[in-house]
Amino acid sequence: MKHHSFFSLTFWKLFWIIMRPYLLFVSAAAGMSGFAEGPERGIGIVFVVFLVFFFSYGLGHGITDSFQIDTDSLSSPYRPLVQGTIRRWQSLGVSITFLTVSCAILFILNPWIFPLGFLCVLGLITYTPFKRKWWGGPFYNAWIVAILPVVGKLAASGRSTSPLDVMETGILSLIIISTFFSYSNFVLMGYFKDISADRASGYNTFVVSFGWKKAAAASDVFALISIVVTGWGIFSALGTETTLSWKWGSLLIYAASVIALIVAQIGIHSIRDENLAYRPIAYVVRGFILLRLAEIVVLKPSWIMPSLLFYGAYEWMLKKRPEKRQV
Repeated sequence: MKHHSFFSLTFWKLFWIIMRPYLLFVSAAAGMSGFAEGPERGIGIVFVVFLVFFFSYGLGHGITDSFQIDTDSLSSPYRPLVQGTIRRWQSLGVSITFLTVSCAILFILNPWIFPLGFLCVLGLITYTPFKRKWWGGPFYNAWIVAILPVVGKLAASGRSTSPLDVMETGILSLIIISTFFSYSNFVLMGYFKDISADRASGYNTFVVSFGWKKAAAASDVFALISIVVTGWGIFSALGTETTLSWKWGSLLIYAASVIALIVAQIGIHSIRDENLAYRPIAYVVRGFILLRLAEIVVLKPSWIMPSLLFYGAYEWMLKKRPEKRQV
């Protein structure tokens, strides 16, 4: 099998597959939900921070995929690391290098971001052993993503602001909780499509350990918590506001997120075929992104049009994914 060098265009095309471009919207939405609660910043800073969050999810996959070639070889044989067209050390090297650069960029905005970023990278490197435990996978993966809103608000708030400072006011704590449980739901539901591969590879996920019905019920709980907490945050942010503004658009986006999550939960209960699990999983991702966009719009009403364009781009990228049964 031919290995491609860093200096070839083919390498970067293959690494793009590893990054799952249709899921880059997850980290961007999570990070920008925290950024939106901070003070107004210039368009240049907003754009740079957005790009860092956008690509961080894909770089994270470059790390986690490097440690899960065993199960991916059964469930996702199309991936470059499985096929051997990209070497493990290449994927790790590129991912860790660019994530370090990303942390350094955000460090300029707020020094507290670097240790939080380092913690996230360490979490990605150590994720795989926890995925093998039924009690570990979703929650261990989710705390990494739940840090992103904190990083976002720190980036917006400036160099003199600490993580404790950004938690004192606003709805950031609610955003973190909802992000944690809605992403836990995505991770847990993602295991449904890999049951056979995980069982064969020794990954004792919740679905493998307890079966489809109980795992679907746990997924329901995660979805319900995320819906309730984000709703609490949105209505808290709206407060006693009675004047008509784009802020109220957050309620429409929130309603769309609730519908997406309900469709997802009904879907995961109504099937028993892991080859069809991608359908409700896609709706869980939709729900996650829409929850974050609802939070963003209630905090920064002027961002409603970019948020809608962002979501439209996600749907377009989702349709372009290379393997339809993988989300």
